[in-house]
Amino acid sequence: MPGLYSIPLAGLKEARYTYEFSLGDDFFEAFEGSEIKRGELKAEVVLQKCSAHFELDIVINGQVGVICDRCLEEFFMPVSAANRLFVRQGREWGDSDPDMVTISPDEYELDLSQFFYEYIHLALPIKRIHPDDSEGRSTCDPEMIRKLEEHLAHGEKEHDPRWDELERLTTNN
Repeated sequence: MPGLYSIPLAGLKEARYTYEFSLGDDFFEAFEGSEIKRGELKAEVVLQKCSAHFELDIVINGQVGVICDRCLEEFFMPVSAANRLFVRQGREWGDSDPDMVTISPDEYELDLSQFFYEYIHLALPIKRIHPDDSEGRSTCDPEMIRKLEEHLAHGEKEHDPRWDELERLTTNN
């Protein structure tokens, strides 16, 4: 029986095939330790069967629940990813190209769940903060922002004499 996020490879003629997948909370629960716990995404896979390999164009769109780096509240961030994956059948395994996968000739299907998972994570920005509203104001938790501002250092920095000698060296050169 094919897996939930698998596509058949056996018996395909040289042609173009389209598959659609829904990726929800249950998808992320299957990955132990995933930083993403919630999501609503659609994945479209266009498979082109060629004589010696398969070309897969994978497009994922939707949103995932992430933790804001500023206020630590969860929010839904839009995700959009487009990737190409080449699959060939053979006995030699090479990891030199991350976009080329070699599978055993007796494999009759390809499980795409790990690829979906990685493509979603790679599409997320490094800095994840709530988007601003239409008036340019932060939509972060106001109570957390207030607490952060209380702990910010305001005003002039105190003079540290340890840096005086170094300061003289840089101004003299």
